[in-house]
Amino acid sequence: MVKLGKLADYGLVLMTCMAKDQGTASLRTARDLAAETKLPLPTVSKLLKQLLTSGLLVSHRGTKGGYVLARAPREIPVIEIIAAFEGPVALTECSTDVIGLCNIESFCPIKTNQRIINQAVRQVLGTISLYDLISPLQLTAIKDARGNPVPLVPSGSIQ
Repeated sequence: MVKLGKLADYGLVLMTCMAKDQGTASLRTARDLAAETKLPLPTVSKLLKQLLTSGLLVSHRGTKGGYVLARAPREIPVIEIIAAFEGPVALTECSTDVIGLCNIESFCPIKTNQRIINQAVRQVLGTISLYDLISPLQLTAIKDARGNPVPLVPSGSIQ
């Protein structure tokens, strides 16, 4: 199963809370965000620290300090938020740019296809922005490399 870790999932929740308030550009404290998300304060503090380190948030110190998004929600792709917690998105070891992680890499019959699938997933996650997460999403179409629509439930092979 390909699954995000809890911190990545919670990080997305936290960032969407911050994106909803981005219009007011108000600073958000860890305590406020913990109350709003119903996440424990220590978890929120840990998430904020990772998001700050990743350059997705900016902090302001002082009695009226807090956190704010480093960029507009439309300019923050979901893949960057996930990468802040999970590292680079890769579905398999051979999907990365690092050679030698898999014992059968040199003769794997599906390595090329795995890389193509990984590129497609990365492209989708790079296209969806934080702004999109705070709006209802609709899947309208998936297109293949030639720009042709692909059925949502593939009946045959996808080229």
